[in-house]
Amino acid sequence: MNNFFSIKKGLIGLCAAICIMNPLRAQNGVIDKIVATIGSEMILLSDVESEIMMMRAQGVVSDKNIRCEVFENMLLSKLLLAQARIDSLHADNAIVDEQLNKHIQALMLQLGGEKATEAYFRKPIFKLKQELYEPTRERYLIQLMQNKLMNESPISPIDVERFYKRIPEDSLPVIPDQYQIRQIAINPPAGNARFEVREQLLALRERILNGEKFSTLAVLYSEDGSARRGGELGLNTAQAYVPAFADAAVSLKVGQVSQIVETTYGFHLIQLISKEGDMFNCRHILMKPKFDADKRQVAYSRLDSIAGLIRLDSLTFTVAAQLYSEDKTSYMNGGLVVNDHTQSPFFAKDQLSPLDYNVLRNMKPGDISQPFEAADKNGNPQYKILQLVELIPSHTANIKKDYNIIQSIAMQGRQMEELERWIAQKQAYTYLRIDPMFHDCEYQRTGWIK
Repeated sequence: MNNFFSIKKGLIGLCAAICIMNPLRAQNGVIDKIVATIGSEMILLSDVESEIMMMRAQGVVSDKNIRCEVFENMLLSKLLLAQARIDSLHADNAIVDEQLNKHIQALMLQLGGEKATEAYFRKPIFKLKQELYEPTRERYLIQLMQNKLMNESPISPIDVERFYKRIPEDSLPVIPDQYQIRQIAINPPAGNARFEVREQLLALRERILNGEKFSTLAVLYSEDGSARRGGELGLNTAQAYVPAFADAAVSLKVGQVSQIVETTYGFHLIQLISKEGDMFNCRHILMKPKFDADKRQVAYSRLDSIAGLIRLDSLTFTVAAQLYSEDKTSYMNGGLVVNDHTQSPFFAKDQLSPLDYNVLRNMKPGDISQPFEAADKNGNPQYKILQLVELIPSHTANIKKDYNIIQSIAMQGRQMEELERWIAQKQAYTYLRIDPMFHDCEYQRTGWIK
């Protein structure tokens, strides 16, 4: 069982390997050379060194011999790449471009921006993109080939049952308490709250334009965690923010202050600090509409009336959620809340919000809570009532209650076994030549040295 997961972990690293091809360049005074030939594919010494440099740039560390680890991952990659070429798999150029851009952005985030990245690799970004394009395309082909091999390993219900019967019980995962819940959520009526917060931000913007420091006002007034840093958010790409915020920020000139920007988080003032290629650093002041006691009481009373109708059997919780709930993600499901992590209707304790769990922990299946103040996913205030639909106590995974989990474990095991079998066959029938400098590596798989 544990072997299944160790194999999977090794194969995740396999698909992450990136080789920057640069034939015959110097490596610490040594002329570059071919250190492995796999069929018609080659690995250069510079490939190994460049990948290690890339891993360190991304903060990856290893307690193993990193060169041997990287080298074996490259051998596996080339084995899959050779088969992808034989099978004439096609790499979609648009997807390759997207993956390349994401990789470059990740590097710039890790290293501190475009200039820092160029200094680290000692070349301009456009040159780095040119060198990374073909390795990125190859990595995509490798992913396609691995997916193809793993999808050729179907598993039937009989296979799942056989797997479950032969696996030791102490190898099965322990499933924590699982909560299934429905909710009805009501937002306090906005009234003049939106207008008031806009007026406050307009006044702050006027003060900034008259010479007061944006960062000082952010510390004093912003309701975001960045307030302690003067509202500064750090160097990021537009994809790190919701569209309305990103669009406003990238349209600014350095030092310029935006008009008021509304997002799901509230209302913002934004000041651009710097731009580096596709990345930018900005600071902001976030303010949210304030709801007085009267507005909160309106939401509470409305929910209390709905809960009363449900308890009198005048209305089912499901129908009430469809009619009255203002939570867009659950009202169509009759209030049934779906776990974002697992896409299932069950939540472990640590997957629930502390406020929800505090209400649920003393409830029994079928109970309906009193209205309570909570917050939506963006931190905005709302009132809710919950119904505990089902509580499954903590237990060792079994095939009756947790078939999907057992099936997933069995499928992973089957896929890894088939993939390992395929690798062993390819090692036996593929031309392999490995330079003596890598003969002493402790490889995860035998069969590389012939």
